[in-house]
Amino acid sequence: MDASTIGLVAFGLVIVLLALRVPIAFVLAGVATVGTFLIYAFRSGSFTPERAINPTSSMVVNSFFELIHSYDLSMIPLFVALGNIAYHTGITTRIYDAANVWLRGVPGGVSVASLMGCAGFSAISGSSIACASTMGRICVPEMLRLGYNPRLATASVAAGGTLGSLIPPSVLFILYGIFTETSISKLFLAGILPGLLTLLGYVIVVVWWTSRDPSAAPVDPRPVAKGDRLRAALSAWPALVLFTVIIGGIYGGLFTATEAAAISVVLTILIGFLERSLTLRSMWAAIRDSLIQTSAIFLVAACAKIFVSFVALTGAAGMVSQWVAGAGLSPIMLMVAISALYLFLGMFLDPVGIIVLTLPFVIPMVDSMGMDLIWFGVIVVKLLEIGLITPPVGLNVFVIGNVTGRGITVDQIFAGVARFLAMDIVVLGILILVPAISTLIPNGL
Repeated sequence: MDASTIGLVAFGLVIVLLALRVPIAFVLAGVATVGTFLIYAFRSGSFTPERAINPTSSMVVNSFFELIHSYDLSMIPLFVALGNIAYHTGITTRIYDAANVWLRGVPGGVSVASLMGCAGFSAISGSSIACASTMGRICVPEMLRLGYNPRLATASVAAGGTLGSLIPPSVLFILYGIFTETSISKLFLAGILPGLLTLLGYVIVVVWWTSRDPSAAPVDPRPVAKGDRLRAALSAWPALVLFTVIIGGIYGGLFTATEAAAISVVLTILIGFLERSLTLRSMWAAIRDSLIQTSAIFLVAACAKIFVSFVALTGAAGMVSQWVAGAGLSPIMLMVAISALYLFLGMFLDPVGIIVLTLPFVIPMVDSMGMDLIWFGVIVVKLLEIGLITPPVGLNVFVIGNVTGRGITVDQIFAGVARFLAMDIVVLGILILVPAISTLIPNGL
């Protein structure tokens, strides 16, 4: 049995096991280990298992060690901690509070404010699910109290939560950068304009929805007192400072993305204690949550690294690249095919699982076409973002359904999300056809 055949069979087995809901970390590491063992065992032409033990164990240990000791990987616990500490200090929701005051009296104002709040939350936490969960608890009850259409109320937050994948800092960008060996700082910068374009698209959906059906978003009747707007805007200063430190520092070349994460964590702690919004108890809760979340991400990433080494050993990725080259696909046709693959996988798998499973195969194809890997990273993350609200397993939709309750079914949320999904496809097409949107800021470095 040759190595490439073992690789293709292993990939099919991974898909089957994931469909059976086996944890992805165990699937990737288990299949890769067994596959590597078989490759070395059959290398001499006959099955000699004793020859496969040492090289297989060496591959597994070295791959695991190489990833865990990656300097760039230290960004993940730092940015996860930043999001958790900022949440416990209340910093992550202040942009929503400010936008809610400024847009009071505007049709659909709370819905638009929730989208802006999600964008602000994303610029600090980098987690789509955390964004959807937190903003869902705050925004959806407020909109339902005002008489908003439940579909609009829940769908706007579910869609807005996906901005955590695209607006930096983003865990998905970090993982993409590590596995493709591209600059994470440039990936962060590349996500700014696409993230803002997505936000603009979502706002257009809300405006269109409320203009066609004014009863879907009754105007908040509460008056805005003199000085309320100024006080609300000033209260959002910590979030703006943190975003400026992360993006301004990276763009200005003052420090790396890892250094920006560390500085932001320290700043958040200082702000929390100075404002007395952070206690030792809440600090410990933030650290505990960060440890749990980081451990889960690290386990999946390390097992994925083992799988990547296995794929390289099989030569399957090169074989797929040669097939694509022989098929004569144009870059646009290749991007359509890759987009279809990611949209399909997004219906069933979580974003981290998709990115670590597919990159070993798609990156050689994209690289052979001479495509910009920074731009492609934005497209991949945008596709993963769409998967978060795509039925039947749109994670953000289920998160919103769990945190809101109130008799709102998942089917109702999916029905509302359909409008935002349509806008996502439009934005995706623009990003594919106009790569400069993604590369303009990072190329300024």
